[in-house]
Amino acid sequence: MEKIKFGTDGWRGVIAQDYTFDNVARVALATAKFYKKHKKAKNGILIGYDTRFLSQEFAEKTAQVIASTGMKVTLSDGYCPTPALSLAIPEFNAAAGVVITASHNPAKYNGFKLKADFGGPEEVEYVSKVEKEANKISQKSLDAIKKSFEDLSKKGLIKKANLRQIYIDDLKKKIDIAAIKSARLRIAHDAMYGAGQGILKHLIEDAVVIHNEFNPSFGGEHPEPIALHLAELMKFVPQGNYSVGLATDGDADRIGAVDEKGNFVGPQEVYALLLKYLYENKGLRGEVVKTVSVGEMADKLAKKYNLPLTELPVGFKHVATVMVNRDVLIGGEESGGIGLKGHIPERDGLFLGLTLCEMMVKRGRTLGELVKGLFDEIGPHIYRRIDLRTTEQYKKKVLSKLKKGLKEVAGHKIDHVLTIDGYKYFFADGGWLLIRASGTEPLLRFYCEAESKEKVDKVLEAITNM
Repeated sequence: MEKIKFGTDGWRGVIAQDYTFDNVARVALATAKFYKKHKKAKNGILIGYDTRFLSQEFAEKTAQVIASTGMKVTLSDGYCPTPALSLAIPEFNAAAGVVITASHNPAKYNGFKLKADFGGPEEVEYVSKVEKEANKISQKSLDAIKKSFEDLSKKGLIKKANLRQIYIDDLKKKIDIAAIKSARLRIAHDAMYGAGQGILKHLIEDAVVIHNEFNPSFGGEHPEPIALHLAELMKFVPQGNYSVGLATDGDADRIGAVDEKGNFVGPQEVYALLLKYLYENKGLRGEVVKTVSVGEMADKLAKKYNLPLTELPVGFKHVATVMVNRDVLIGGEESGGIGLKGHIPERDGLFLGLTLCEMMVKRGRTLGELVKGLFDEIGPHIYRRIDLRTTEQYKKKVLSKLKKGLKEVAGHKIDHVLTIDGYKYFFADGGWLLIRASGTEPLLRFYCEAESKEKVDKVLEAITNM
């Protein structure tokens, strides 16, 4: 049996290679064993799933295994965004939640995310315990599960619920939908064939949605809302004279944005704009929390507003833990996963996209104008990330080399290094470079932010050729 390993954001594997029904059953049985001791165990576990190949069947297998232990299961009656599942967990007072998804990974992957009773990523300590338990489970234990999904449903141990509707109703309460409609914003949404399809149009009837049908191959693209995969949306918005383009990933917990001219507005800018909106327009206060891959615009705004700032390893699970235990205004990652005060301690692409629309209306400015205003205020911050697909052996070799230290890159002297996740080098003349291994794919990631595109490109070219 393959070893089960939870990464930055859940356990993921290649379908039919290591992500098999038996391995999913092992993780499901381990999940049941762990949460049977939870104080809310009598209320059971919620399960949701995305639009990937066999996600529904993997979710039903998970439900069958968990229910066979006597725990109640509430299963989504169709695919749903990860934040919809997270939102519903406290509503049902459940012990935990499971989402069958590989988020933004390529179509050949699927995954298994664990959600805590508070409605966000489960804490690292508890995920480790489930992982350890899963690797103890034998084929004999799986063979002992005799009750079928249908029998368990008849006994009432598996029930279905419309988690999408619960989520839609919540968005209506938290977003000023009426103001967005009155302003006649023309919104284009790229659902990327993911679990967020249909929801935005349900809220704003005039919105136009592309890639809005069931397609487990994601049209041959990664369902990740970054510029590399949003060329069609970037052309679609200016050609159709749309006010804004929004994109959500495979399980709709991440946001990508395109301004009225078709320019990609990266997560770094989105994070900073949302921070400004919460502080200046909504009058909210709290701690600013970011992962190590988020740039220095957050630092500058936190300093300007006199707000405390915390930097964490990559993985929203680290951010969520802080959000639950402290007064956090905004917390997030560079990948477009951001949590806001007043909502769940979870990434939510559709909520973030609608908040951007609300911000445009309340400030009376286009998204492009808001980005320009941000740069005019705190200076230009150019950001770029390169992902290099590689082997575990090569990843270790590179990281071992970096451990010995670097003094400069492309002629830029390194002032100091942060090592909470990979190696983040701060240059003496401004800007930074981060090198880290992906926790969910065989990738090395290189991130750079500086005051000019030329400097960013020069640094990334030098380090990737080193």
